[in-house]
Amino acid sequence: MIKLFVGLGNPGPEYEATRHNAGFWWIDQIARQLGIRLVHERGYHGRMARASVGGQSVWLLEPQTFMNLSGRSVAALARFYKIAPEQILVAHDELDLAPGQAKLKKGGGHAGHNGLRDIHAQLGSSDYWRLRIGIGHPGDKSEVVGWVLRKPPADELTLIESAVGRSAQAFEQLVAGEMERATAHIHTDKPPRPKPQKPAPPIAPSAVKDDIKPG
Repeated sequence: MIKLFVGLGNPGPEYEATRHNAGFWWIDQIARQLGIRLVHERGYHGRMARASVGGQSVWLLEPQTFMNLSGRSVAALARFYKIAPEQILVAHDELDLAPGQAKLKKGGGHAGHNGLRDIHAQLGSSDYWRLRIGIGHPGDKSEVVGWVLRKPPADELTLIESAVGRSAQAFEQLVAGEMERATAHIHTDKPPRPKPQKPAPPIAPSAVKDDIKPG
């Protein structure tokens, strides 16, 4: 089961609406669902909240160290509460997914994401879960830094927010450790549509009576 939910981003109003803060957006959505408020905790170098979900204590965390030092915050809280890497989920922006998509995975490399890189180093493990929130790729590696630190246009923002909202609906499944169910829900780009009713079979001409008599 997941005990610690982390959202990655950069603190400050100038970064609030930028693509790199998609992880913060996800944690903010979870906090709204739970009706709780994150508060700054100096000892954990971030904004955090604690809640009880299904009788289980869970923590929400938004590191305030800036992206490159995110692991300092994550490791401080995880060590104090004795939370293992496999009980941690990190929500972050993902260049390799289109806006509107979100994917859940466990372990793996950091793929150049500086927040994940520092979490790897501070935890001494890559065996934590990641919620990858698609922000799209600018198409040129040299443009990535500017891309993640800019605000997405309205149409892309709508898609990203839909992925945040849809994946947040799997929160209780993540807390319960129902990872297969959570994955199936999160990886669905659009909610399933009801199946259309099958049309009635055509009536054979021989079965139709012609009541019209010639005049």
